[in-house]
Parts: sequence; structure tokens; C-alpha cells
Amino acid sequence: MEERQRNTQVAGLRPEAPRLGPGDPQAARAERIAGRQDEDLHICPGCGSNLVHPVDWAPAAGRRWSVDLRCPECEWTGAGTYSQAVVDRYDEVLDDGTEAILEDLRVLSQANMQEHVDVFVAALEADQILPEDF
Repeated sequence: MEERQRNTQVAGLRPEAPRLGPGDPQAARAERIAGRQDEDLHICPGCGSNLVHPVDWAPAAGRRWSVDLRCPECEWTGAGTYSQAVVDRYDEVLDDGTEAILEDLRVLSQANMQEHVDVFVAALEADQILPEDF
């Protein structure tokens, strides 16, 4: 592959872009960037990540909001003034993300607790728990 790229560069041609399949995460990012609207504050215009979060926001004139944004994946930062409707949509996306994180935390906590219970039950069954343990 490297030899092929070097040969095309020597000939003055641009190397071929990698082909992205339908399940490829890079293809999904490319699609998000291509379909990104100015109102899609959660999508990074730099890398296509859907993890853009607000760093700061404050009310601005005319029922608008001044919002500073940051992408944790490519470190893109940006700022703008947006309408109440755009900020409301962004707030819904942030709420959905918070709910997803809380659900993941619940599942992880339950799995962790189940592991502790299994170890404790195994110790009880093996008669390894003594009064001195309490």
C-alpha cells in the first residue's frame, strides 16, 4: 500500500481515498459531516463526531443564546449565537445522551454488584466466611 501511494505521488497523482463500507464508522462520520446542518450543534464539523458538548452558554439579545462548543475527539472548538429553537433541539440531544450514560451506569453497576454477590455466595458455599470477617 505504501509503495502504491509513493508511486502515485511521484507521478503527480493523488493517492486513492480508502473505500468505506456501509458498516464502517468512518463512513458514518463522513455521512454526518456531509449531512450536517448549522442547527446540528452536537455534530462536529471537523471530524463528524456526535459528541460535541457545550463549554459555556449564556443568553444573548433577541431570545438567542451564545454557545461555546467543544469536540472531545478532535479538539475542535467553536462558538456562535443560536435561536431558542436550535438550542432547545440541542438540549434534547444532550438529555438523550445523559439518559444513555445513566443507563450504561445502571447496567455496569448491576453487573459489578452481581459479581460481588457471586463471589460472596461462592465463599459461603465453600465455608470460607468466618465470624471474624464481620
